Amino acid sequence: MMIEFDMTDLGKMKYFLGIEVLQRPYGVFIGQRKYAQKVLDRFKMDQCNPVHNPVAPGFKLMKDEDRVRVDSRLYKQIVGSLMYLTATHPDMTFIVSLISRYMERPTEMHLQAAKRALRYVKGTIGFGVFYKKGGKQEFLGYTDSDYTGDQDDRKSTSGYVFLISSGGVSWSSKKQPVLTLSTTEAEFISAASSACQVVWLRRILKELCHDQCKSTVLYCDNVSAIKLSKNPVLHDRSKHIDVRFHFLRDLTKEGIVELVQCSTQEQVADIFTKPLKLDVFLKLRGLLGVCSYPAVN
Repeated sequence: MMIEFDMTDLGKMKYFLGIEVLQRPYGVFIGQRKYAQKVLDRFKMDQCNPVHNPVAPGFKLMKDEDRVRVDSRLYKQIVGSLMYLTATHPDMTFIVSLISRYMERPTEMHLQAAKRALRYVKGTIGFGVFYKKGGKQEFLGYTDSDYTGDQDDRKSTSGYVFLISSGGVSWSSKKQPVLTLSTTEAEFISAASSACQVVWLRRILKELCHDQCKSTVLYCDNVSAIKLSKNPVLHDRSKHIDVRFHFLRDLTKEGIVELVQCSTQEQVADIFTKPLKLDVFLKLRGLLGVCSYPAVN
C-alpha cells in the first residue's frame, strides 16, 4: 500500500476514536479512560462517590408519569455518552439498554438510575477488556433471557456474548420485539437472535483467515429451548412461535451452531439480562475479560 499511496507508519495503534489500546507481549487491552473522565467532567460527576455495580440487585425501572419530569435533553446526552462506553465496558450494557428505553419522557427516577451508572464509571474508570495471548482461540457464545423482565409491557430481555481468547468480542442486551408466553419461548427467541450473530461473526472470522471448521458452541441454561431447537415436532405450547425464529433449527441441523446446556451459575450472558447480586456480577464481569489497567501491567 505504501507503493500506491503516500503513507506514514505510526507504529502500533495506541489511541483511536476515544479507545486506548495497550499492546503487550502477553495480550492486548482496550479501554476508554480518557473518554470516561471527559464524560464525568461533562456531567459534573467527577467528584461523586463510586459504586461497585451499575444497578442495584432487584432494581426495577418503569414509566413514571406521576413523578417530576427532568430535562430530556440532558438525559439523552448522558445515555448517549454511556452508549459509547459500552464499546469497552460490556458490564454496563444492561443498564444502558434499560435507561435508553425512557428517553422520551424521563423522570427523576430514570435520571437517578443514569447517575448511578456514572458513579459506576467513576469506580471503574481504568477498566477495559483484556485479550490474553495464547488464550482459548475457540469462538463460543452464551445466550440468555429474562422472562417478562420489562415492567411496562411484560416483554422479555435477550442477552448474548461471544468470546475469543478470554475476552468478549460481541455482546448485546435488547428487549425482545414480541411478547412471549413461556420461559422456553423467551429462551428460544434469544438463542435464535444469537444464532444470527453467529453466522455473521463466522463470516467475518473467515475473511480474517480464522475460519471456524467446527460448530460454534452456544451455551444456554434452558433445557427445553435446546430440545426445541433439535425436535422438528411443534408442541402445543410452542407452535405459536413465529416461523423466523426456527432459523435456529436449520443452523443446528447443518452443524453451524451447537446448543449446549450450562448451569445458571456459569451463564455469562446473565449479566446482560437482569440486575445481579454483587458477588455474581463481579464473577461474570471477570469471565467477560473485563479488568483494570493496572492489573494488565
